Amino acid sequence: MTAQTRPIAVYTDVDDTDPTPGIKLLEANGFEVRVLGTRDPQEIIAGAQGAQVLLPGYASVTREMIEALPELRVIALMSMGFDYVDLDAATEHGVWVTNVPGAATEEVATHALGLVLASVRQLNFYTSSATPATWNDRAPAAPPRLSETTLGIIGLGKIGRELARLAGPLFGDIVGYDPMLPDTPEVRADLASLGVRRAELAEVRAAANVLSLHLPLTPDTEHMVDAAFLAAMPRGATLVNVSRGGLIDHQALAASLDAGHLAGAALDVLEHEPPAADHPMLGRSDVVLTPHIAYFSARTEIEYVRIQAQNAVSWFATSTPDTPVNQPRIAS
Repeated sequence: MTAQTRPIAVYTDVDDTDPTPGIKLLEANGFEVRVLGTRDPQEIIAGAQGAQVLLPGYASVTREMIEALPELRVIALMSMGFDYVDLDAATEHGVWVTNVPGAATEEVATHALGLVLASVRQLNFYTSSATPATWNDRAPAAPPRLSETTLGIIGLGKIGRELARLAGPLFGDIVGYDPMLPDTPEVRADLASLGVRRAELAEVRAAANVLSLHLPLTPDTEHMVDAAFLAAMPRGATLVNVSRGGLIDHQALAASLDAGHLAGAALDVLEHEPPAADHPMLGRSDVVLTPHIAYFSARTEIEYVRIQAQNAVSWFATSTPDTPVNQPRIAS
């Protein structure tokens, strides 16, 4: 790229976002911008030739795609998670991968709490039964009193801790697990201020009447919530997931719900989105399901697009983006 050449930034899919603020920011900082409007790998490869920056929405970015785009230097994501990018391939080929950490902490934690309340209070059942004919119908089991239940949080990052702060006044106890969080006086003081008792995974799983997942999707966490995991949870418990759908084996979850072991599940994410019509989580009165919308608000609608584009702008200005999740071997 010569001094006279404008860098090229390419949006892949923009299905449910307005990229206009990002486009304006990029163009104001010297970029040529293309919008492809596709998740198809071959169409992305063809349309992004010569690009230094790729800005995906939900499109996966594979090793094949990275190797087919030799001038690529930044993959700027519009999400906190980055499991849909081949991070190893990007790092090997000198490509930064960036995310939007913290942009929707409040929204996701609030949504998680909303899902908890909707599931525990059995709103699916009771909104459906609020008719003259079924007004006095009752769900198979009465809901628990929250102040007599334990909230378990797996993953005590920003969102997990914000959920603890919001939910603390409602629950009798909060217990959390996070193997990546250091055990320092500062961390211990912060968890204590939130009312979180830190414990090992097995203890959290066994104690939690409501268990909320706040983890990235990695080879170690994929399908960590399987049949054995669910069987070790208390009977009548509720499972909540606003992180990544791949954390849960949904067939095992359906079996646990069918058997009456779990009372309910509250999910904002599924392993494949949108789901197939026969997905086991669809159409169930014991499952509260929202369409991967926990992050969404009037503020984040703008911030996700802005931060995504700003990472490209910062890379172009300083050779380093603002919020990288890797350290490329050869960065330029």
